[in-house]
Amino acid sequence: MKDIRYTRASKGFTLIELLVVVLILGILTAIALPSYVSSVNASRMGAANANARALATAVQGKAISAGSYDTTLADYSADMGGTIPLNPCTGTTTGYTIVDTGTSCQITASVGTNCGTWAPTVYTVGYQGE
Repeated sequence: MKDIRYTRASKGFTLIELLVVVLILGILTAIALPSYVSSVNASRMGAANANARALATAVQGKAISAGSYDTTLADYSADMGGTIPLNPCTGTTTGYTIVDTGTSCQITASVGTNCGTWAPTVYTVGYQGE
């Protein structure tokens, strides 16, 4: 007669094997997640600055044809293809400021909360130094 007490069918994983896999996944996540968040924020900052630069071009074009600077953001939607581009750092289309300094105009993307801490590029168009 065969003794069945010592034979066991090996089906599934042991608890130790599962814990090792979970530990490895946790370590990989801890290493990769900060790098991912940093690259997402850098991408959002770059997009916000690029949109501000495009808006600066529209401001300059409208100033050339009108003879003065318009600081109302909504007035540039037609010049920007129908809508003001979304600022990914604020999550809104109103995330840009236009400041008329008399002889020039400064366009800046708002900092917002979606990009961490950063200093947006200030684009100045107009008659600098006069």
